[in-house]
This record gives sequence, C-alpha cells and structure tokens, in this order.
Amino acid sequence: MSADQNSSASFKLVPTEGAKMAGSEGSPEPAVAAAAMSIPKPGAFDLSKFKSKRGATIANVETLLGALPHHKISGAKDWVRLHPDEDRYWSPELCFVSCPVKGQRQDVLHLADEELIMQYLSNDDILRFRLAVASKPDDVFFLAHVPSQNLDNPWNEGNLRGCELGKTQWVKLISRRKENVDGYKVEFARDHDAFPEPKWPSQSLAELIHATFPLIETEDHPVILRKIAAKQIIKVT
Repeated sequence: MSADQNSSASFKLVPTEGAKMAGSEGSPEPAVAAAAMSIPKPGAFDLSKFKSKRGATIANVETLLGALPHHKISGAKDWVRLHPDEDRYWSPELCFVSCPVKGQRQDVLHLADEELIMQYLSNDDILRFRLAVASKPDDVFFLAHVPSQNLDNPWNEGNLRGCELGKTQWVKLISRRKENVDGYKVEFARDHDAFPEPKWPSQSLAELIHATFPLIETEDHPVILRKIAAKQIIKVT
C-alpha cells in the first residue's frame, strides 16, 4: 500500500472539545431529537366529512320570485289560501288586455294603461279584476284573479266568496255545472292545519305583478295594433 493510501486509510475525523461539549450538553441525544421531530401519521381519510349537507343557498336569504302563474282560484284545481293582508297584497281593480302572441300557444294577458287603451279598444276587449297573492299547499304561489265587476253573476259571486274565505282557511272551488247549477261550491279542508301556513313572499305586490305581466304603455304597442288590425312597423335599430 502506498504512503498516500496509508495516510488516507488512517485519517479519522476527531471532533473538537467544543463540539463534544455541544453534543453532550447543548444538543439533545439522537433518540430524543428524533422523537421531537417526528410527525404524527394522519388518520384514515373520511370522505363523508366533505359531503355537501346544504343546498346552494345562503342562510336566511329568501329566493326572489319571478313571473308567477295567474288565474282564478277555481283554476287552481287544488286547495288554496289567499294573503290575509288585503291592504298590501290585494290590488285595486286593474285593466288587462288578452291577445294572441306569435310563438305562444295561449293568448297572453297584458297589464294596460286604461286611459290609453280606451282610446283604441272597446270595453269588450278590456278585462277588469283585482289581483291577490295566493298559494297552493307547500308554497306554490300564484296571482289570483279576484272578481270586481258583475258580482251578481253566480260564478263571480262564488269566486269572490272563495277568495274572501281563503284569507283564513284552506278552500277549494268546485264547479256545479255538472249539477246543471251555475256557480261554485266552496269546500273547506277537513283539518285546519292539514298543510303548513304559507311562507308568504316579502316582495311587494307591485314587484310580483311587474315580474308577471307585460305592459301596454304606448299607442304603438303591438297588442293595440293587433287588436285594431293596424300594420305593425318593424323598427330597425
């Protein structure tokens, strides 16, 4: 073996006295240091912890209603309630015009400015009634047509009576036509608490009506032109 190999083989790293002192007094023993640096193993992965438990809604935030169905309460074919606050959620008598609209299977009811449409349309073309916020069971809301004219008519009289009674109890209107009798029979729920009380919307009646009905506010409105058979001018923007 060469001298270089001998010197390399015999070489040993000898710690200094300061290093010995640091190792013996200033630093923990190897077993203690390993224990201090150890990281606890994670538990078994539990997917159920991350399961969605709520819908995509914010707590205590009401979902605003858009356009609502609208019809007489007899058209509900179900138990109904009407909003008990007649001052805020029953409208005065309003004016409407029904007209065919291209692409729609049924005529569309429009809310109309009475002074405007009276200049062009006859009374036969104008419908007048009130609107009230109403609900079927489980908060299925709609706007009820409440009769305001021809109240001596048995159909209108029965409809109005059902609306009034529906402010405090669940009612259903049944036609008596099959009995050869004009008018409705008002039926009452067997149990007053058969269904939960409606959670009435906080939106105003005006907001609900505006979201539901297209408006007629100008003399060149397509509905007026359609009703008087006037040529509609297509405006190019």
